[in-house]
Amino acid sequence: MKILMVAIPNHHFFQWVNQLKDSGHDVFWFDSTDGGGIVEKIQWVHQIKGWKLRWDFPFRHFIKSRFPKGYSQIQKINERKLAEVFEKQLQQIKPDVVQCFEMQLAGIPILEVMEEYSNIPLIYSSWGSDLFYHKEMGLSSQNVHRFLKRVDYLITDCHRDYTLALQNQFRNFFLGVYPGNGGIAYPKREILPWHKRNCIIIKGYDDEVGKALEIGKALELVDPVLLSDKKIIVFSADAVVKAFFKNSKKLQNYDVEIQPRNQFVPNEILLKQMGQSILYLGNSLSDGMPNSLLEAMGMGAFPIQSNPGGATSEIIEHQKNGLLIANPLDVTEIAHHITTALQHTALREKAQEYNVAFCNKNYDRAVLQSQIVHLYDSITV
Repeated sequence: MKILMVAIPNHHFFQWVNQLKDSGHDVFWFDSTDGGGIVEKIQWVHQIKGWKLRWDFPFRHFIKSRFPKGYSQIQKINERKLAEVFEKQLQQIKPDVVQCFEMQLAGIPILEVMEEYSNIPLIYSSWGSDLFYHKEMGLSSQNVHRFLKRVDYLITDCHRDYTLALQNQFRNFFLGVYPGNGGIAYPKREILPWHKRNCIIIKGYDDEVGKALEIGKALELVDPVLLSDKKIIVFSADAVVKAFFKNSKKLQNYDVEIQPRNQFVPNEILLKQMGQSILYLGNSLSDGMPNSLLEAMGMGAFPIQSNPGGATSEIIEHQKNGLLIANPLDVTEIAHHITTALQHTALREKAQEYNVAFCNKNYDRAVLQSQIVHLYDSITV
């Protein structure tokens, strides 16, 4: 099968695509943002990049930074339109199926073209906030309805989003719930027993959706006795989070490692740190099923996670194998959960045993590969 995939450059997308390596499918990737060069992680994929600029003229970056208004006018002429370029690629490649990852940046931009080529099946992989938070992200219900009407096959990362798709007039084939990265290769040798762990690991996003600052503020309220011998690791930390931890007089007393969001950290390093962590903390106003949560649970870290729209409660039962944050903006609640988890070792021990087994059964990359390959074999072209 010839598959044309449309997506932004994203680690989770690359992980999903690599599940199809050596499957016999001919895979093409149209980079919807045309960001960066050829991606080495997926060298075997035909990568369509460098399409946006008609002319990459000398001193372009200098003009962009010094004369932004003039540069904007130049780019109106110099930039090709995504839909036009995509249609030409569609005509040249003649794919059996098109798959878009994420709606706003990959699906909506190609919608008009895909409506014209209604004979080509369209797969939509819904991630994160795609459906749950679409209005806040600037997508009208009318746009979502129109897009879902064109979608032939749907994949989601949580059951919540399949329900939301049905509520937004999706009426075609549902291929199932799968992690957005196609599964996780858990390094089992790095999973420490609960009594040998000494880290607290935190997802550091703080933007319109992510709320890591509230976690930082909650840590300020926790009894220092519970934190004094712990190392705090904040990964993918936005600048405002880095500044908060640096400037907090209370948090300065702890062993804190900040990994900035724009700094690449190999996934195997992050997994190892999760395998050393007592707690994993993730907090946001909106998300699907966070890949980092699945990674942390599979590595034995006790999860404390927000639950937008009930997505997280699909895999975490409150006070059994984790704790759910009811209000992502309630610092006192988050502090209470951190305290509870640190004080109750029996809860963490039982949760680790359950979560590691659960994730190995449901999210192990090797287990999911054959299922994901079969998804494409089941599509009628």
